[in-house]
Amino acid sequence: MKLKLIICVGLFLNLGNSQVSKNSLDQKVDSLLNLMTLQEKIGQMNQYNGFWNVTGPAPTNGDAANKYAHLKSGLVGSMLNVRGVAEVRKVQKIAVEETRLGIPLIIGFDVIHGYKTLSPIPLAEAASWDMEAIRKSAEVAAAESAASGINWTFAPMVDISRDARWGRVMEGAGEDPYLGSRIAYARVKGFQGDDLTLPHTIAACAKHFAGYGFSESGRDYNTVDVGTSTLYNTIFPPFQAAIKADVKTFMNAFNELNGIPATGNSFLQRDVLKKEWNYNGFVVSDWGSIGEMINHGYAKDGKQAASIAVNAGSDMDMESYVYVKYLEELIDEGKVDVKLINDAVKRILRLKFELGLFDDPYKYCNEERENAVIGSKENNEAVLDVAKKSIVLLKNKGSLLPLKKSGLKIALIGPLAADKNSPLGSWRIAGDDNTAVSVLEGLQKYSGNILTHQKGVELTIGKNAFITETKINTTNRKGIKEAVEAAKNKDVVVMVLGEYGFQTGEARSRTSLDLPGLQDELLKAVYAVNKNIVLVLMNGRPLTINWANENIPTIVEAWHLGTQSGNAIAEVLYGDYNPSGKLPMTFPKSVGQIPIYYNYKNTGRPTNPGNDIVFWSHYSDESNEPLYPFGHGMSYANFEYSNLILGATSIKNIDTLTVSFTLKNTSKYEGKEVVQLYIRDLVGSVTRPVKELKDFKMVNLKPNESQEVTFEISKETLQFYTANNKWEVEPGDFKVFIGGSSKTTLEADFSVTE
Repeated sequence: MKLKLIICVGLFLNLGNSQVSKNSLDQKVDSLLNLMTLQEKIGQMNQYNGFWNVTGPAPTNGDAANKYAHLKSGLVGSMLNVRGVAEVRKVQKIAVEETRLGIPLIIGFDVIHGYKTLSPIPLAEAASWDMEAIRKSAEVAAAESAASGINWTFAPMVDISRDARWGRVMEGAGEDPYLGSRIAYARVKGFQGDDLTLPHTIAACAKHFAGYGFSESGRDYNTVDVGTSTLYNTIFPPFQAAIKADVKTFMNAFNELNGIPATGNSFLQRDVLKKEWNYNGFVVSDWGSIGEMINHGYAKDGKQAASIAVNAGSDMDMESYVYVKYLEELIDEGKVDVKLINDAVKRILRLKFELGLFDDPYKYCNEERENAVIGSKENNEAVLDVAKKSIVLLKNKGSLLPLKKSGLKIALIGPLAADKNSPLGSWRIAGDDNTAVSVLEGLQKYSGNILTHQKGVELTIGKNAFITETKINTTNRKGIKEAVEAAKNKDVVVMVLGEYGFQTGEARSRTSLDLPGLQDELLKAVYAVNKNIVLVLMNGRPLTINWANENIPTIVEAWHLGTQSGNAIAEVLYGDYNPSGKLPMTFPKSVGQIPIYYNYKNTGRPTNPGNDIVFWSHYSDESNEPLYPFGHGMSYANFEYSNLILGATSIKNIDTLTVSFTLKNTSKYEGKEVVQLYIRDLVGSVTRPVKELKDFKMVNLKPNESQEVTFEISKETLQFYTANNKWEVEPGDFKVFIGGSSKTTLEADFSVTE
């Protein structure tokens, strides 16, 4: 191919033929860079959305025609939302065979929790606390995406968030920086593997850098205002974990930070990411975020926005069009140094080499692999596995679960019980509608009981569309009467309620976290005639379900679990899988408590010192306590924690402390328990949280089995970003806590000396 010839000639001219075989990746990148014109370099920094039906005729007028001309001229470095082998091959062929240098495109896509075969939404996967299952889920997503021509995903989202009103909590790992960091690492490794040249791997993208999950009022795209301690100790760690996993790209955020939009924030992108962390991948803007700096009031026009963004370290412009339009002019005017262009392009070209696109630009365009991989039996088995592990048993009073497999009369009620679309969740733009296994279908596979089904109420009015607002039904009560009649004289009522699939995700913030529409009314009407209710929740965020918690004996958090949703739920309800999930986000009692999170600060007035004194940090109409704490999750088994032993009561800050305890299964069921270790640093140069998750393990025990569980507390466990503006361990007194949730069972004290 002509590209290979050009590269080889360039290498020969620059290095001499004897050195060609010894060239490093950087030397290959430099050799190609030396062949490029300034316009071609800027073109590599330009990303366009798929703008025409690629397998149809080329556009001849309007914006699409202009983009098409840029593509043919080598002024496009990446495209997104082009998918399927036929489509990708066509655009790649234009880039490789019709431009001067034939530089291949990177093809990007939002592969958030699967491509066609969908895993649980990321927040649900986080509830599994199972890093191997999460990594495998990302592997499946990567394999199907790569088979469809895609080589770059805009995932994982690693934003920490403490606000369930924010719709994008469904896309992340919850509220905790340690759990979020472990999951960020696992997902990057799942997408990328250890060798990006392999045809089943794709490049990952850590997003959104930084602070997006702290949007004020939980309203998407809103302002963020956090201090240095929160930024370094809470927001940054998952991004640093992604870098440890060798994540190839970063995406900046829509929000501002310290009054400066993240897209134009040189502190974030140049000072921290590229200098302090020595990151050598590239940064892509979020959709149109460079141009949106005009709306922020930070740039007066597109030209200034382009100058601000590139100087701040944003390497690729997604759908703002300002780099390709203004960068050459800005360089001529001396407002942008060409060295910054060269640096950005090197980063982009490096990834193209790492993906193996220069060796074979059509490596992701194999129709046989596309047909064989997408929707395979192995992929469905993998997503079923992680779906079961993601389910959290919130409550099981009276042991209604697990269900007996014969002799029961069961009523299945709720607008989501037979739904095959909502369980797929939000952010599944390649997924086919109505392809989830419904709860009804899952339960029907167990034929020993008599099953009756009623919808009860409609949840929505109109189509559940991804890009449009869907109205919630608040008036049509038709069906409640039939549901109530179906519930009478049944042994058990399984009610499937929650949010429809597109009620969470980007731009889907809520001010109320109650069950939407008439579902609460339906639940209370059924409860009036039959109190033996198993409530199955399908949702993409924590909900305020106080009445249900007080009255319904059994509550199962099933999230939006993806393609195998109904099968996973049925296996848990019938006890073929013993639930082991733990909450990755706190469930509030009231929206007024938000933001609510377990690792809060004590304040100067943390408790009520007397029964009649009101001057302490609390509400007058609600307790400070959550409905369900972070880390909460039950099992059909019961676990007993005892005999906490520390290897020492005082250690030096370079030593390791052993913590051991006994875990016993006191039930008749075999089960898994996620045991959690928390630390409190009692006094610090900046105030420390009352408790921080620092480690966890999953322990499987047979009935009446006991096991000694051991953790090690090291320097890395105890360090934090101090008032000295560095990560270090400060000498002092500490507490260690052990338990099955952030409401821990065991505790002990130790100290750290110099």
